[in-house]
Amino acid sequence: MISKNVPIVVVAYNRPKSLQRLLQSLSKANYPSTNIDLIISIDKGPNNEDVLKIAENFSWNFGEKKIAYQQENLGLRKHIIKCGDLSLTYGAVIVLEDDLLVSPNFYNYTVSALDFSENKSYIAGVSLYNHQFNVHKGEHFSAIDDGYDNWYFQFASSWGQAWSATHWMGFKDWYNKGQDINSNDKVPKYVRSWSEKSWLKYNIAYLITKNLYFLYPKISLSTNFSDAGTHVGVGSTLYQVPLQEGVKKKYFFSELNDSKSVYDSFFENKYIMSFLNKDKEDITVDLYGYKEVYPTKYLLSRKILNYKIEKSFGKSLKPIDSNILHNINGSDFFLYDLSIEQKNKNNLNFKSDFLYNIKRVNYNDALHYIKLETFRKFSVLFKRILGK
Repeated sequence: MISKNVPIVVVAYNRPKSLQRLLQSLSKANYPSTNIDLIISIDKGPNNEDVLKIAENFSWNFGEKKIAYQQENLGLRKHIIKCGDLSLTYGAVIVLEDDLLVSPNFYNYTVSALDFSENKSYIAGVSLYNHQFNVHKGEHFSAIDDGYDNWYFQFASSWGQAWSATHWMGFKDWYNKGQDINSNDKVPKYVRSWSEKSWLKYNIAYLITKNLYFLYPKISLSTNFSDAGTHVGVGSTLYQVPLQEGVKKKYFFSELNDSKSVYDSFFENKYIMSFLNKDKEDITVDLYGYKEVYPTKYLLSRKILNYKIEKSFGKSLKPIDSNILHNINGSDFFLYDLSIEQKNKNNLNFKSDFLYNIKRVNYNDALHYIKLETFRKFSVLFKRILGK
């Protein structure tokens, strides 16, 4: 069992107001003992006197406060890696960047999740944050509610996370071998585009490579202010999410095989594969239309493609994967058989599309299909005109 005295590591640099806000939220949270270390790790940099002063003046009543002022500027990637290494000393660690704010229940949740994840080889970390925004597409996202307090995501967390020593050793062993992820098309293109200063892109690539998951909460235990700093030019409320408030609770976590709320790194629900009665090796789920590669016989996507449509679905329900689970009729998502390509197509004639699919979707669905195809081709032409 994970120790009930997991240390809290606050990662700070040059945002004194952000650090003050986070520390205040930590002081108001609930803890099981007064033997919990608080480690405030400050990266060396200009104008950090105010940050250091806030750390020194903060009173921590739940254990020992330690201030680690780095002797050289590490940058975010090396700084987080160094903080993660503390899990090897303590057995586990909770890491919070300075632009976060935590729920009063964050500690109880995190220790409960770490205890649950022990000896579960498919879990590689615990997130305090709950994503409600698909960062690849700039669209709303929410995980299916399957009755448990957690969901699984092949996307590491940077807005409040915890690792056990076992979690961290697995990642560090992989990371230390020198990974080149820039040409790995299994890693989302947006993630690959991040700066080499990002530690998160490597942790995400590790999850994908090893087929592992972070355990995420259904209701967030941390939220992100995205305050202006080294890696954020202007503060934003885009990633603000509701926090879990109220009294201490007991959490009920799902095993991976029992969950209907399991998502890959593209924010796509893997449970849908079993609902469609297709072998998971035979279907690619792409409801957001962001994936570039389809190494399977079937594809479920919003994209308009020149392949046989086996079935179509609407998207009136939220979250969008609910439309597949409840078999909602419509023409927003298409299940394609990629082994059967439509022939004799050209840019001006949609008759063959319509005739090929009219037996599988109703008239309105087919008409909508044609409109979408027209819009897609117009968009391509427009980009060419702009030279993009």
